[in-house]
Amino acid sequence: MSKALDNVVVLDLTTAFWSSVGTALLADFGAQVIKIASPLDACSSTRSSGWDCEAELAQRNKLSLALNLDDDAGTAILRELIRACDVFVTDWPRAEIEQRGFDYVSLCALRPDIISAWASGFGPKGPGRDLPALDELAAARTGMMPILPQPGQPPVYTGAGQMYTAVMLALGIAMALHHRQATGEGQEVDVSLFAGNMYGASLDVQAFLAMGGERFLHPVARLDAGNPMSGVLYPSQDGRWVCLTMPDTDRWWPGLAGIVGLDPNDPRFDSHEKRCGEHRLELIRFLEEAFRQQPALHWKRELMARQLSADVIEEFDYPANDPQASRNRYILELDRPGVGRIKTLGFPIFMSGTPARLTRAAPCLGQHSAEILHELLGYSEDRIGELAANGVIA
Repeated sequence: MSKALDNVVVLDLTTAFWSSVGTALLADFGAQVIKIASPLDACSSTRSSGWDCEAELAQRNKLSLALNLDDDAGTAILRELIRACDVFVTDWPRAEIEQRGFDYVSLCALRPDIISAWASGFGPKGPGRDLPALDELAAARTGMMPILPQPGQPPVYTGAGQMYTAVMLALGIAMALHHRQATGEGQEVDVSLFAGNMYGASLDVQAFLAMGGERFLHPVARLDAGNPMSGVLYPSQDGRWVCLTMPDTDRWWPGLAGIVGLDPNDPRFDSHEKRCGEHRLELIRFLEEAFRQQPALHWKRELMARQLSADVIEEFDYPANDPQASRNRYILELDRPGVGRIKTLGFPIFMSGTPARLTRAAPCLGQHSAEILHELLGYSEDRIGELAANGVIA
């Protein structure tokens, strides 16, 4: 079976988890991703021994080349690899990339149609272009953190923005490859944590851009919701939470009323306007008390039996053991030598003809150095041995 990104060679000079996940997505769909790391880097994200759960996701399906870029011979090898690759990806600080001669203009001198992708903190332009690529900093500037908690509580950092950005990195590279196939032209791609966090908050940011106003700048108390049946959380008897997502209350009201012990024709709540208007607080108080009477599993069974748009908020153990996640390969089970049976995140994208596949575990540092230099650059065994002896590769 062919792969979506067959014959695409990617040089990966990323160091952060999120940007490495972005290139792993390319490898999942068939790209030959060569992870470059320093032989002296004890903090390398590739495995040096044992099992690294982060590397299992961020470095899977990649080849590892341990290359000393502080040595002129190592830099020369990297330049040869650039001529042989399709995509160059890095999250290094821009000043260091330019100092080392790996900026886009310099890359084009080596391969005119190259695609250069930079995983940045705040984008390629503007006064913040050189700020550190740290998700916490980007999230802090997005506007979402202050409105996530209940009023009076500290801002909440979710960490989700970096995963949105990882997918955008893979998407930007895929679009650039498509464009090059049609035109023969390479280009520069920049994907930033700032943009990724903003798009993760699209509904709220877009609403503020359209309407402005103070109401978008402050958290909303749980019991101040305009619709008691949509986006409101109610605690169950055992302290877990039930989430209702029923904006069209006329559609869902008979089923919900039935499981909480209300007559659907109760004159206080027999219309959407009453439920969300004059009797809104009364309905919230009733639902609050009703859901406290039974544990979460009771409510989960009742909600599912009536196919209501609601669910119990789960913890990580739920997706880890959910047959739906397993069936769709969102969670994979694997045997790892020396470790045993493990679970790891699978593939978030389904493609019927060219599916993602796990063909390689996360590599040990420098595991494929000799293979890459021989097969991609044609180096002899003697030359490879000399480079290893001199500490240029490992």
